[in-house]
Amino acid sequence: MDWAFVLVVILSIALALFLALGIVLVVLLIRVTLQIKEVTKSAQNTASTIENLVGGISNIAKPLVISELLFKQARKFKKRKDNKDES
Repeated sequence: MDWAFVLVVILSIALALFLALGIVLVVLLIRVTLQIKEVTKSAQNTASTIENLVGGISNIAKPLVISELLFKQARKFKKRKDNKDES
């Protein structure tokens, strides 16, 4: 047996092993990429839902803040008026 033939057989086995390993790794990489895509889509939907919720709360909160400010001003005005009437 020639040493060159032995070396070719060893290299062929190593190449076949690395090729099979590469195929397995590519399949796993594709699966992970698909899972990352699903997680990203879910996170985007969650962020959109939270954004809509915060927008709705801010639409409700704005009139409440304005009405609270008006009530405070009305109370201050009433106190001033009461103090002037007592004088």
